[in-house]
Amino acid sequence: MVNQNSLRPQDLGKEQEQLVQLDNLMPLSFPYDQPDMEPAFPEVKPEWKEKYCTSLDGCVALDTLQRPQSEAEEAELVQKFLNGLEKVFSDANSGVWQPLQLAVEYCAKCDTCSNACHIYQASGGSEVYRPIFRADAFRKIYKSQFTGGGKLYKRFVGADMEVNWETVARLGELAYRCNLCRRCAQACPLGLDNSLFAKEIRKIFSQEMGIAPTPLHEKGTMLQLKTGSTTGIGKAAFLDMVEFLEEDIEDRIGRKIKIPIDKEGADILLIHNAGEFVAWPENPAAFAILFDEAGVDWTLSSSMIGYDSVNYGIWYDDAQAKKIIQQQMQAARELGVKRIVIGECGHAHKAAGLVADRMMSAEDKIPVESWIPIMWELVKTGRLKFDPGKNDFPVTLHDPCNIVRQMGIVQPQREILKIIAPQFREMTPHGVDNYCCGGGSGFAIMHSPNFPQFRTKVSSRVKFDQILRAFSDTITDSSIPKYVCAPCSNCKGSMRDMFKYYQATSKYNLQYGGLVELMVNALTSIDQPYLEFLG
Repeated sequence: MVNQNSLRPQDLGKEQEQLVQLDNLMPLSFPYDQPDMEPAFPEVKPEWKEKYCTSLDGCVALDTLQRPQSEAEEAELVQKFLNGLEKVFSDANSGVWQPLQLAVEYCAKCDTCSNACHIYQASGGSEVYRPIFRADAFRKIYKSQFTGGGKLYKRFVGADMEVNWETVARLGELAYRCNLCRRCAQACPLGLDNSLFAKEIRKIFSQEMGIAPTPLHEKGTMLQLKTGSTTGIGKAAFLDMVEFLEEDIEDRIGRKIKIPIDKEGADILLIHNAGEFVAWPENPAAFAILFDEAGVDWTLSSSMIGYDSVNYGIWYDDAQAKKIIQQQMQAARELGVKRIVIGECGHAHKAAGLVADRMMSAEDKIPVESWIPIMWELVKTGRLKFDPGKNDFPVTLHDPCNIVRQMGIVQPQREILKIIAPQFREMTPHGVDNYCCGGGSGFAIMHSPNFPQFRTKVSSRVKFDQILRAFSDTITDSSIPKYVCAPCSNCKGSMRDMFKYYQATSKYNLQYGGLVELMVNALTSIDQPYLEFLG
């Protein structure tokens, strides 16, 4: 095996058992700095090795990437990858190829991005997880194949960079060892974005080679386009869920609230991540309570994709992302609402608020806003009144990357927490310098053979350590609930799995949830606790 701290991009094409062993991970803070506080990685099963690419680090993200059965199959796969690579640097990749070209040509390899990367840190500094490692491999293949000096480049620089199935497969897997959090881009002194390499490799695999993780494509985008929701729940079931929410609200707070559905001409069309209705119904219920309390003119849509803000396409396939965006905008146009407001879902903020701008014309796009500044306006104008004593337990805030770092919505949520949570404390670092929860870019829902272990032990590791440090004064006192406010569905999914894996709730009373649930719990107009762990 090659020394994993002296790996080179050229090693991606060499036949070896496994390039990286994840056995030297970053130590966790107290009390998880003690032996036997976390399970070991499971052994890689022989059938996985035979079927998938496990030769990168033993983990499998791309469950639809399977070993070729002949030289002809291998040659076809490699050629498709090269065809896609050529398209990435063409006018067909409008809006992306120019910043990508800049990253290809001007990276100084100063390694600032490595120090900013939570996955590189969590791995214990394994070379393959440096952002510039993936970028360098991509650069070498592109320059040797498609630039004017390609032959010269091959001879003197990239001669030992063989482009075979192993190279392509490992590069594909490596693209799914990045959360696309863009902390590397923020840290780069030249303003270059190394996360683009991971995103563009994913696009090549999906759009050119027809390869994407099943949870993102078949059970995500395709299911959403077919049924209207990534949960597979159609209109009738959605209406039943709304009825359940109304009953649940009455049970929780003793108040009947009618949730408006398909209200034409409303000011706000509120769109949630559909997973909230299934996994965390208390979150959309909390929005209904707060909007009712403040007298907001709003509605939900029951139309195809009109109630599901999910858009997994932004992580792996532009064509699929555009389809989802178009249908979400169509749902808003049909109701004649003034604006779309995205609920607690980070990637949905980016998809509808930013990505849509380069995929739709201005006349076809309905204005899109985040719920956070709107909620802060309701708080500071006195339309919502709170008793902070109801939330008198330690609270910290996780900053979803797409909301905070990529959209700049940093302060309103903090102003709300200062009012409703007297023991609020910040993580270190926080705001635009936050670390990803480890579930970003699809990781939170990816469950191919052993990928959940990579998520909980590697990509979520720095975040879990931040949480432990934020509550260091009370972490071992299980009588005190400690609440991680995570206003994003994917982040909550990551917290759920993280806390279960480390038994953090059962051992230390670590809790998680959104911001709106915490707000409802503090409303002066409600007598009983809204948060279940306080009941």
